Amino acid sequence: MMIKIIGACMIIASTTGAGMFISRQFSERPKQLRQLRSALQSLEAEIMYGLTPVKEAASRLSGQLPKPLSLFFEKLAVKLSEEEEAVTLQSAWKESLEAFWQQTALQKNEKEIMYQFGATLGKHDSENERKQIRLALAHLEREENEARNAQSKYEKMAKSLGLLAGLLIVLLLL
Repeated sequence: MMIKIIGACMIIASTTGAGMFISRQFSERPKQLRQLRSALQSLEAEIMYGLTPVKEAASRLSGQLPKPLSLFFEKLAVKLSEEEEAVTLQSAWKESLEAFWQQTALQKNEKEIMYQFGATLGKHDSENERKQIRLALAHLEREENEARNAQSKYEKMAKSLGLLAGLLIVLLLL
């Protein structure tokens, strides 16, 4: 009898934990999108107004931003510092994005926005560069609004479903 109770508690704890993990993804995504937008605004300020090279701007941003975004800019700065290879800004951007993306709660749409932004970075004059940054910021703002809507709809539901799924499994097994 004691083993059944322990087993039931383990099932409920594991499904509740899964529900909590899923709900955390819903709450992390808007937060990380906000941080990403802020990072791009800082990058714009560094490049446009400070006339800072992207490598230096990325290095500064890596120290200012929280994880996991700091990892992206850290990897970007390192990639751009590798002088033994002819590394383009676009290839360094793409490789850095790939390396850090799995550690975020961000989704495919945001990744595509960042790819497109990175593909245009450094290819235009300052006015067109500013337009590209503004376009990326507008897309990320739209994604952030959608993420907030999804959070309000599904975060609490994911927690509840985790617990209820555990209770259902336990009831079915008893």
